[in-house]
Amino acid sequence: MNLYPSNLEEKINFDKIKELIRDECTSSLGVDFVSKVNFSRDRKLLTKLLAQTEEFRQILVAGEPFPGSDFVNIYPYLEKAKIEGTFLFEDEFHEIRLGLKTLDGCVSFFSKFHEEYPQLYQLLGMVEEDIPLSGSIARVIDEKGKIKNNASQELNLIRTQLAYEENRIRKVLDHIYRSVKAQGFTPEDASVTVRGGRMVIPVLAEYKRRIKGFIHDESATGQTVYLEPAEVLDINNEIKDLEYMERREVQKILTKLTDELRGYIPVLRRAFYFLGMIDFIRAKARFALKINAVNPVMGKDMAWEKARHPLLEMALRQQQKGIVPVSIHLDNNHRLLVISGPNAGGKSVTLKTVALVQYMYQCGLLVPMDPSSTCCIFDQFFIDIGDEQNIENDLSTYSSHLMNMKYFTLHANRKTLFFIDEFGTGTEPQFGGAIAEAILIALNKSGSFGIVTTHYGNLKQLASKSPGMINGAMRYDVDRLEPLYELEIGKPGSSFAFEIAGKIGIPKEIILHAKAQVGETRVRYEKLLLKVESEKNKYESLMAEVQKKDRLLMQRLQEYNSLKSTLDEQQKNIINEAKNQAKLLMEEANKKIEHTIRSIRESQADQAATRQLRKELEAHGASIKPEKPVVQQKKSIEVLAGSIGIGDQVRLKDNGALAEVMDIKGKQAVILIGDLKSNVRLNRLEKISNTALKKERKAKGNRITYDTTSKMAEFSPNLDIRGKRGEEVVQLLQNFIDEGYMLGINDLRVIHGKGDGILRDLTRNMIRKMSAVAGFSDEHADRGGAGVTLVQLRQ
Repeated sequence: MNLYPSNLEEKINFDKIKELIRDECTSSLGVDFVSKVNFSRDRKLLTKLLAQTEEFRQILVAGEPFPGSDFVNIYPYLEKAKIEGTFLFEDEFHEIRLGLKTLDGCVSFFSKFHEEYPQLYQLLGMVEEDIPLSGSIARVIDEKGKIKNNASQELNLIRTQLAYEENRIRKVLDHIYRSVKAQGFTPEDASVTVRGGRMVIPVLAEYKRRIKGFIHDESATGQTVYLEPAEVLDINNEIKDLEYMERREVQKILTKLTDELRGYIPVLRRAFYFLGMIDFIRAKARFALKINAVNPVMGKDMAWEKARHPLLEMALRQQQKGIVPVSIHLDNNHRLLVISGPNAGGKSVTLKTVALVQYMYQCGLLVPMDPSSTCCIFDQFFIDIGDEQNIENDLSTYSSHLMNMKYFTLHANRKTLFFIDEFGTGTEPQFGGAIAEAILIALNKSGSFGIVTTHYGNLKQLASKSPGMINGAMRYDVDRLEPLYELEIGKPGSSFAFEIAGKIGIPKEIILHAKAQVGETRVRYEKLLLKVESEKNKYESLMAEVQKKDRLLMQRLQEYNSLKSTLDEQQKNIINEAKNQAKLLMEEANKKIEHTIRSIRESQADQAATRQLRKELEAHGASIKPEKPVVQQKKSIEVLAGSIGIGDQVRLKDNGALAEVMDIKGKQAVILIGDLKSNVRLNRLEKISNTALKKERKAKGNRITYDTTSKMAEFSPNLDIRGKRGEEVVQLLQNFIDEGYMLGINDLRVIHGKGDGILRDLTRNMIRKMSAVAGFSDEHADRGGAGVTLVQLRQ
């Protein structure tokens, strides 16, 4: 494994990634692991590290009750406990106890969910199944981290006696203090206190000779002294002895507990190493959630979809801006990507994004990209970014780049991934471009993978004609002269130098002079790139609009199918219900008829009885007869006699549509139906009263009676006239063509069959004379051929 240069992590900002992961750790145990993160080429190790982090990410997303605190670093305590005769303090044992409790919680969690999180469960191999030290500490140390009174029998006796003596001395001192206070020997608002570990009373300095005892301290002003009365001297001495005895007993208990811990030091080291690793993995998972990172597929090629620079994305998010993701595909056929485009167009950002994300992946971190992406593993990672001018070694920027290129060409192989930003710059362009081209050819021969950013045209041309290499362009909005920060692989990019200069305001004559210096061929090449970019933007806009309409069409189609399904189901239910009711009516009618016949027979055909029975049967028939639908009578419109002229109001005889005559051409009339113009024959029209037309429009709310929506829903572009007589065909064809023209339908089909060709000739002779028809032809042979006439209507 080989990384170049030594400060590679700083150059690609991976050190900042480490810092962010370090911030997610809850203890120094996890922080220690962050510093150990490094680049790996071991596929098995990386697979395991990525799976561990992904499993913990799932724990965080699911909100599982996992221990969240007390990942205590007990290593300093273990070092201290290694020395014979030493002992740990109460607070140190308390922290060890808290850490063991957290350890127990982690073990219980992974034991319970070992099937859901198998990689994390495997880490339990570092932990002993049972560490009884936790119980031993709990018997001695309470929940607050203090030695329990019953930690030993001796300690219990000592503390009991100590409590008794402290209570006794307080009573005596309270009595003395009240007496002294009554004599005015004490300051205002004073009380019994402790000085030097002995209980004393405050006394005004001028009265200190009035009370027998020992002065232990005085106030800052010297106006008050703290005096131990002679009456409590023996009691204070007893308390002091008991405190010494307590201290020795506590030390004895802690020494014994430390001796027990000493035997578990190796076990505890492994267990808390596990805790540190869990804290570290959780920190990686937390960071992954912040940058929306995933565990992509590990394969042989680099096929990234929507990769994002995590640090840039976090910075833009704070500004409430979105990041433009990068999609990149490199394989054995296209190993070297040469990215070109304008300054500040995103070339360097794209290069650094790929470099950082790839490095993160080979350090076992989840990466910000689409889950469908594929990542591959490299053995070597080289990068040449930024100004490496070295004053101490007397190296210029260009010399430094050449030193890097020397290293690249000497060590690059098929398992190498390299990055070069602004390839060839730093010296005279003519020579810099030539050297850069030669170096790129050498790197291509080595079989390595790499990404290069450049402005040099010769490198773009080299990439377009060399196997293993491919061009990439940073897209640019040529209309607004603004970068889009999108990488497009497969074509070179333009620097848009002249366009940007013009936008900035450089005088036109200067730009023209510059173009002349560049040469006509180069200018034409840049113009071609500009045109391609502009047309691509337009096509993408059109494609987005088409896709939007397709989605809307699919939505409407789904709604139509759903509605049709519902209507079909309702129709079936209605028919079934009608059949059931009809069956019941038939049964009831049959029963009535049988009853009538039986009654006639029983009455021996008596005429009066027979007439009565017949009336009852007729009444029953009337009761089950279906009701006639109520038809609303429409007021008839007065039809006028006389010839039809321009400006007259007319009505179409076949469909009742009301219209106004705009023009008359022979036997044809141009009519206006609402906003729709149409040509119809005069014999299909009848003249009506203008007054009647106004009343009709008013009654309809000024809406034309010709319902285009319903006609469109009912109209079929196919007319089948097979088996029809000639006089029928004439009227059918006239109505069919007129309605299709009025509804704005362009293509119609008339199905007349082949036969002797009589209907076909009649059809075509008629439509040939119709002004609405633009042309006609045979249908395709697979769909009827000469048996079907395709009719094209005028627009």
